[in-house]
Amino acid sequence: MEPSGKAQSAPGAAVFIPILEKTTLPELILRKVGAAVCGLIQWHPVDREGNVPQASEGIWQRRSSIILVGIAAGGLVIGLVLSWQGPRYAPLVWSAATLTILISLSIQVFGALRRGDVGLDIVAALSMSAAIVFGEPLAGNVVGLMYAGGQLLEAFAEGRARREMTALMGRISHFAMRHGTCGLEEIAISRIQPGDRLLIRQGEVLPVDGIASGEGAALDMAALTGEPLPQPTPSGAEALSGSTCVGAPFDLVASRTAAESTYAGIIRLVEAAQASKAPMVRMADRFAVGFLVLTLIIAGGAWYFSEDPIRALAVLVVATPCPLILAVPVAIISGMSKAAGIGVLVKNGGMLEMLGRVQTAVLDKTGTLTHGQAAVIDIRTVSPFTAEAVLGAAASLDQASGHVVAAALIRAATESGLSLSKPEGVREVPGTGIEGYVEGRRIVVGGSGFVQRMSGCEDPHDLITPEMRASMTVAVAIDGALAGMIVLKDQVRADAMSVLADLRTSGIRRLVLASGDRAEIAHVVGQALGMDAVLGDLTPEAKVDAVRRETGNGPVMMVGDGVNDAPALAAADIGVAMGARGTASSSEAAGVVVLVDELAPLAKAIAIARRSRRIALQSVSVGLTLSVGAMVAAAFGYLQPVEGAILQEAIDVAVILNALRALR
Repeated sequence: MEPSGKAQSAPGAAVFIPILEKTTLPELILRKVGAAVCGLIQWHPVDREGNVPQASEGIWQRRSSIILVGIAAGGLVIGLVLSWQGPRYAPLVWSAATLTILISLSIQVFGALRRGDVGLDIVAALSMSAAIVFGEPLAGNVVGLMYAGGQLLEAFAEGRARREMTALMGRISHFAMRHGTCGLEEIAISRIQPGDRLLIRQGEVLPVDGIASGEGAALDMAALTGEPLPQPTPSGAEALSGSTCVGAPFDLVASRTAAESTYAGIIRLVEAAQASKAPMVRMADRFAVGFLVLTLIIAGGAWYFSEDPIRALAVLVVATPCPLILAVPVAIISGMSKAAGIGVLVKNGGMLEMLGRVQTAVLDKTGTLTHGQAAVIDIRTVSPFTAEAVLGAAASLDQASGHVVAAALIRAATESGLSLSKPEGVREVPGTGIEGYVEGRRIVVGGSGFVQRMSGCEDPHDLITPEMRASMTVAVAIDGALAGMIVLKDQVRADAMSVLADLRTSGIRRLVLASGDRAEIAHVVGQALGMDAVLGDLTPEAKVDAVRRETGNGPVMMVGDGVNDAPALAAADIGVAMGARGTASSSEAAGVVVLVDELAPLAKAIAIARRSRRIALQSVSVGLTLSVGAMVAAAFGYLQPVEGAILQEAIDVAVILNALRALR
């Protein structure tokens, strides 16, 4: 009795060997091509409802493109080899390969027509069908190869253009180490609540926004800001999710849940950006309708006047710019990816196109042109007190306060290297002032009236000049005597002047400062920065009116960061939110979010948008012009179908590569 393995394999051999003995090599090749066609049509990942899962769709597209290129190239080579043995089998192989591509293309065209999209893929389908009908299978095979090659090139181009954006998705943390009552425990990031103390180890990505504690941290923020060098984050400073710990482990006190954190918001914006379709792309699709009509007219005219159907076929073949219209989304997506790399997230392609057309920029003051937080700019003292003594006493007492001014004083004292003492017996009047004891001395800090009333000292206003009265001031009394006045101001960003100059260089003709702050403060800032117009004391409704008034000068960009800016951001042709410190409402209303606390990337993003739009238009206009020229040449008999197919696809490849320039 034979071994079981041999007995199991024998039936397969018994079936295969007679077929091999009775089948010629050309017939066997045709059988293999036919099997490949059936396999390509039948293989497609689907869910229980018959739909292609989103995660599998990209894999299917890449694999199908490779398979189609292999079938078309294989059919072309095998047909050429068989043509040496005679004209019998080569046309069959070329026809089989062409039909494979045609079936796949027809499925795509049918799906696009159901969605209401009319594209130039129809011309490709017509040219391959005409090649088979008119007995030019070689030309059809060449068109099929070039079409499949164009699809593969599209997959490569989009994959490269989205590389920086999809890299964000792979950085999402799923678990974190939390300090609990029984020590460290690993939990899912969805369970993290504000106030939880997390251990962030070296190399880990911060799962949520929080406050660094202990000795601080060294963070790599390249994924968020594009900054290549690690950034020191002192104890008490905010640390954003998506950053990577590159120094010693540290504790992070969560300030938001994972769903509300910075990185989660970025991921949501990225997903929206990747799913979007620019108006410019739809405009290119509309070109396809006119181009299709023109193609049929030229092809019909060539056939009618020459009475040669091959000329009509040549026109159809040369009018097959399958990847041509793909140049537009490739350029737009490339621009979005490039902008994301410098810390500017454009929500969709339409916003990128609009960003490239902006003529007027309306900018908020606080948090946009200024840092949005008070900083100590001067300390006026009364003898014998020194500036260090006044600031140290005020900051020490303010450690017991949660007021934003207290934070500014503590920050200034820390940056000056002052050692702060523990406050005792503190009593705070919200919004007015605070009193208590520091190292046994009675300290009073707050508004001039509060300090004068609580300490019995002279009027603190006598210490400051009239120019300083437009700024915020904090009076300090020590042991019943006026010690000094601390002057704070929301300082203009150091790069504001150069960024505004870059905005003008990038093509913006008019710059308007629109602020809800006092008019006199707004005018001081606006005049110093050389703004074309300055508006102060604006309510949210007034900001919307200001934006709408500027629309007569061309597309308007509004830049802001606060809740009061959200209506104006939505009203503008394109809204830009300073997302690093801005509110969620401003980021949601805006079409562009600057992920870093700087203005400089915005000017670069506008330059990127203008260049991407210019490259997209260039690719469409040059590609269609060359295609029409080739169609006319084919109509007059100067191009044969095979020659036309090669020429047209060379044009298509050229414009795709041109569109990829937007990545540079």
